[in-house]
Amino acid sequence: MEKLSIIKIGGNIIEDETSLHDFLKLFSNLEGKKILVHGGGKRATHIASKLGIESKMINGRRVTDAETLEVITMVYGGLVNKNVVAKLQALNIDAIGLTGADINSITSEKRPVKDVDFGFVGDVKEIAHNSIDKLIKADFTPVFCAITHDGNGQLLNTNADTIASTIAVGMSKIYETSIYFCFELNGVLRDFNDKNSVIKLINSKTYQKLLEDNIITDGMIPKLDNCFDALNHGVSKVLIGNTSMLTKENDFFTTITL
Repeated sequence: MEKLSIIKIGGNIIEDETSLHDFLKLFSNLEGKKILVHGGGKRATHIASKLGIESKMINGRRVTDAETLEVITMVYGGLVNKNVVAKLQALNIDAIGLTGADINSITSEKRPVKDVDFGFVGDVKEIAHNSIDKLIKADFTPVFCAITHDGNGQLLNTNADTIASTIAVGMSKIYETSIYFCFELNGVLRDFNDKNSVIKLINSKTYQKLLEDNIITDGMIPKLDNCFDALNHGVSKVLIGNTSMLTKENDFFTTITL
C-alpha cells in the first residue's frame, strides 16, 4: 500500500504568522501524498467578539448556535482555510481547500442532546474515501477545515482532531495512513511542568498504566482515546508533537501504537 500522511494543526500555529509559515514550509517538504486538517477556534472567538457574539464553551467544547455557526463557517471555511491554501500555493503545493460538504467528503449527524445541547455540532458518520482519493490521484493536496454536513443541507461544526482521525480511518481502505497531531508541546508529557519530559512511546498497555498513575489527565485523555480508536480501525501510526516531528532530524515526539 502507498503511504498517506494526515497532518492536523492546532490553533496556536494558525494564530502565529511565523509559526504558520514555518509549519507550511515543513509540510510542503514532507514527501509523499498528504492531507492537512486545521481548526481555527481562537480566530473564530476573536472575530465573534468583534461582532458582539459571545462564545460559549462547556468542558472545552464550543456551543454552536445558528449565529456562531455563521461565524465559524466564515472563519474556518473562508478566512483561515483560504489563507492556508494561498500560502501553500506560494510554496508550490497545489492545495485545494475543503469543508466536509465539498464533494460530499465528510457526512456527520447533529450531536444528540444529552446533558448539554451543543447546537450545530456534528459527529462524523462517513468519509467518502474514493472521492477524496480522486483529488489525491489528480495531484491535489486537500486542506480540510473543521466543518462537515449532514447530507440535508445543514453545515455542522466538528472537532478537527476527530476529522483528522476519521479521514485517516477512511483512507486506510486505500493507503497505509499515518496521523501527525501537531501542537505547541514536544509530545505527551510525563510532567506538564517539564516540557522535555516527553513519553516517546505509548501503547495500549502503557496507556492504562499512565491513566492509573494520573500522568495522563484532562484534555489529553479524549485525544489519546481518539488515537487508539484510529489505530483499532486501520490507521498504521499516530504521532503527537510539535511541527519539527515532520523532519527526519527530529525523533523527540510521542508515537502511539497498539
